[in-house]
Amino acid sequence: MNEHESEHILSYGFLAQILGGLVLLTAVTVGVSYIDWGFLNVPIALFVASSKATLVLLFFMHIKYEGMVIKVSFISTMLVLAFLISFTFWDVAFR
Repeated sequence: MNEHESEHILSYGFLAQILGGLVLLTAVTVGVSYIDWGFLNVPIALFVASSKATLVLLFFMHIKYEGMVIKVSFISTMLVLAFLISFTFWDVAFR
């Protein structure tokens, strides 16, 4: 390992907390699916799914500890995805 690289070892307790959060968000997803929220069903589902994906990317894939280029790439990808999904909803809403 050279001088610019460093290990980011997360404790098992912290990873267990992240896993618990993912299980909790999965339970929220299942719970929300049984309730009719009207037009908010899809935004709530997308928010919960995005939250779970963010937790996995940040902690299990160690993006939190990467350089600025990787972080900017991740954030810009999420913004483009949100932009494209919003245009899809806009197109369907006004047919």
